[in-house]
Amino acid sequence: MLYRAEGIVIRSMDYGEGNKIITLCTEKSGKVGVLVRGAKKVKSRHAALTQPFTYGEYVFFRNGTGLGTLNAGEIIESHHLLREDLMKAAYSSYACELLDRVLQDEETGAFWFHQLKACLGALDEGKDPQIIIHLYEMKILQAAGYGPELGVCISCGHERSDEDMSVSPRLGGLLCKHCRHLDPPALPVSPKTLKLLRLFSRLDLRRLGAIDVKDATKAELKKIMRALMDMQLGLQLKSQYFLDQMDKYDI
Repeated sequence: MLYRAEGIVIRSMDYGEGNKIITLCTEKSGKVGVLVRGAKKVKSRHAALTQPFTYGEYVFFRNGTGLGTLNAGEIIESHHLLREDLMKAAYSSYACELLDRVLQDEETGAFWFHQLKACLGALDEGKDPQIIIHLYEMKILQAAGYGPELGVCISCGHERSDEDMSVSPRLGGLLCKHCRHLDPPALPVSPKTLKLLRLFSRLDLRRLGAIDVKDATKAELKKIMRALMDMQLGLQLKSQYFLDQMDKYDI
């Protein structure tokens, strides 16, 4: 059967001497694998369609739920600037790998697709990559059913002053000072960072404007989001390791 779908290349791998297999995140069909014959050849007309982060329209043959075979395609947005900048490429790779690991094959992908599209678009526009990626992580957590409780204490259910709250990655939300003993390793959180986390929980990436965040708040935000991602999803990602190395050596 012939399919036509808009998709973003979230993974591209060599297959055989001259072919590639790409994984697309599509709006209507979720995650789809497509074989692109001859993509590694110099004169291939489909080579550009297999580049990571490429957003395009793909036409492919597919029997059942197996691997498709590309018939034709057209690039909508190449995102070549993301591949040419080391920092942008690292964050974009993380966004794609994270989605690839969380989104199951054939799972309805409309929300995931639009958040990834917005994430890559914002990175391409030069917006703060750390803020973009933490907002994206929040959307991933929420879509996967692990969004943190940021309104009330996750234990007693009471609203408390922001100054009395900590973040418990293990329990998946806020703990007030009266319930802090339930998770001693819970992370302290400043009112500014908590306000930003709440904003992230409500904000769609497609509506992200310019956000100016101080370095101290970004450092705290990074620590909390990393702890939430590690505890709730527990994924070991190559792209995350690379980002960690970039931070370590201040690349």
